[in-house]
Amino acid sequence: MAQKHKFDYDLIVIGSGAAGSTAALAATKKGKKVALIDGDVFGGESANWGDVPSMALLEATNLFTSARHGSRFGLRSATLGYNYPAILAWRDKAIKRGGSADNRKFYESAGITTYASNAYFLTPHEISVNRTHLTADKFVIATGTHFASPDTYGIETVKYHTLRTIFDTKRIPRNLFIVGSGPEAIEDASIFAALGSKVYISEKAVHILPDFDQEVGALLADYLHEALGVNILTQTQVSEVAPKGVGTNITYTRGAVSRNVQVDSVLYSENRTPTVDLGLENAAVEYTMAGISVDDHLRTSARHIYAAGSVTSPNVGTQVAMLQGRSAAFNLYSKSPSNPDQSLIPRLIHTNPGVASVGLSGIDCLKRDLAINSAVVPLSQIPRSNTSDFTKGFVKLIADKKGQLLGGTIVAPHASEMIQEITLALAQNLSAAEIARLPHGFLSWSEAIRAAASKLA
Repeated sequence: MAQKHKFDYDLIVIGSGAAGSTAALAATKKGKKVALIDGDVFGGESANWGDVPSMALLEATNLFTSARHGSRFGLRSATLGYNYPAILAWRDKAIKRGGSADNRKFYESAGITTYASNAYFLTPHEISVNRTHLTADKFVIATGTHFASPDTYGIETVKYHTLRTIFDTKRIPRNLFIVGSGPEAIEDASIFAALGSKVYISEKAVHILPDFDQEVGALLADYLHEALGVNILTQTQVSEVAPKGVGTNITYTRGAVSRNVQVDSVLYSENRTPTVDLGLENAAVEYTMAGISVDDHLRTSARHIYAAGSVTSPNVGTQVAMLQGRSAAFNLYSKSPSNPDQSLIPRLIHTNPGVASVGLSGIDCLKRDLAINSAVVPLSQIPRSNTSDFTKGFVKLIADKKGQLLGGTIVAPHASEMIQEITLALAQNLSAAEIARLPHGFLSWSEAIRAAASKLA
């Protein structure tokens, strides 16, 4: 009888971000012997420089902005100020309280062995870590992305920031030029503009937030400009950067016209590239520069190796990465693997007003050539907007021709909480008529959801 192979670990997870840490913790709960390897910072992007610190800063700056405009409620707040080092201290406190940020002990206390090193496959079941060879029966690769150098003329002559480094600065820049207008870029723009920076946002597309419906980008652009003074430059291409004094000269083209602006700081919010330099060829794992190829169950071309998170696609967000991490850990040891259902994961932007979307958007329906009905209700149509003196926003619902709900988008205060009603409705296959019949609290923002559903009932 052939003897079974003995491995150092049942499972080795490479990368400790949202996908990797979730997979490692899930497998450990199943009684597996797990190692977690990270050559960067334990906890990954979300815990250390992404969602958690950004949300802490947004909480502070959204409060600051609201308080500064308190005179309309009879409050004397025009002279309100801030202490930026104290705001950064609050951010650091929020990161530390999360527990998983830059903290190997968090994982070791759960029974996971950790290695602070890059990993490199030597064979399909063996990797090199800190000049040590480790073997495992199975692997999950969750190395995420890194920021590649932008393809801009002169980029090697200037200092620029990425989403990872922008809050390393100890003072607020007088002016900031942001290239790209995805959710993280919009959040960072609102933070710096609220604290007094003159902010520019450049976007190649016809509206900011090009992955959301046009109404969202148009409303956020108006709000950012009117309330915070942000300069929105759509259909704009940055062609050259060059040092000038202590700052940077930006040359950009908009339409057929070339212009220049000098700024203190530049933030490139795009250029994410999957981190795949770990000897995947030696493990027979297929990949491209766009990421590791996986099937619907997150299995790679090597049957015992799965991949999860943004290493499979740069656009995978934290919530999707966590779902994929759990699914990978389940599918590794299941005789009936499942497909991770990403359709009910809300897409959130934590500005004020916030943005939340779930299910199919108008863009999705157009791409699929679906016959739909949609209804948009401005916040100005519900009583809560009067008592809060806030009308910049809307609720948009999309249904098929039979009234079955397909998706929804919210731009409103507390949008990230409001979206859960629509998420639950989609999960339970509710119709617009059923949502319309559901009582909604009077003087709540959620009345806009009922009003939109009534238009589709």
